[in-house]
Amino acid sequence: MIGTMSVPFRILVGFLYLFLLAPILIVIPLSFSNDNYLTFPPQSWGVRWYGEMLRHEVLMNAFWVSLGIASVVMVLSLLAGLPAAYAIRRIEFRGREALLNLFTAPLLLPSIVLGLAILLVFVQINLLGTFTGLVIAHLIVTTPYVIRIMITSFSTLPPSIEEAAAMLGASPFTVFRRVTLPLMMPGLIASAALSFLLSFDEVVISLFITGPRMTTLPVEIFNYVESRTDPMTAAISVVLIAATLLIIFVIERTLGLSKTVGKS
Repeated sequence: MIGTMSVPFRILVGFLYLFLLAPILIVIPLSFSNDNYLTFPPQSWGVRWYGEMLRHEVLMNAFWVSLGIASVVMVLSLLAGLPAAYAIRRIEFRGREALLNLFTAPLLLPSIVLGLAILLVFVQINLLGTFTGLVIAHLIVTTPYVIRIMITSFSTLPPSIEEAAAMLGASPFTVFRRVTLPLMMPGLIASAALSFLLSFDEVVISLFITGPRMTTLPVEIFNYVESRTDPMTAAISVVLIAATLLIIFVIERTLGLSKTVGKS
């Protein structure tokens, strides 16, 4: 496909890539500014704001909160989404399409509408500004993605392989553990990585749920930008970009990114 592209189309694609990457190309040099305010190009260079970032207690506390929430959400999303996807894809029952539409309904709603709805419910059950409330709110967003990815993964696995293992005497649990699970591992890893990143970067819904007792890193960055204009936000952005690329690199080295995406 790429080899058959015409020269004008290649140029257009190049401009599109440049347009998408332009903010990153500006943020990276800004993060190495020693200036007191955001100016481009920087008047002085250094790693001052990376050090300030590590010494900023509120931001670091918010980072650990986001890391903990994202880790819990990743595990719970897989525990909820995997059996749901398996049942919808592998078991014939009336209403499974309606069940799939119900599970994936949050994907159709704008984040601000979903966040307001969650706020109205959580305020009644005292879950605002709590770890549990943030986990549940993020699960509402991440679980539909896991279900969608895993349904696609199950669709690429021929049922005859599982049936052959069952005919040879393997129990349903053994078939799932020894046959199904290894074959769908690329989709499982893709689901885990996506749910972790979605939870860690979630800001709109978190703005409705967080409070003085607990806040996440994206919300704290949002609040910081409202009152400050120094390059610390650029330094934080570069660290987050690097962390995301590291996750992608680990997936590529351990499993193969093209295989993971192709399976999911």
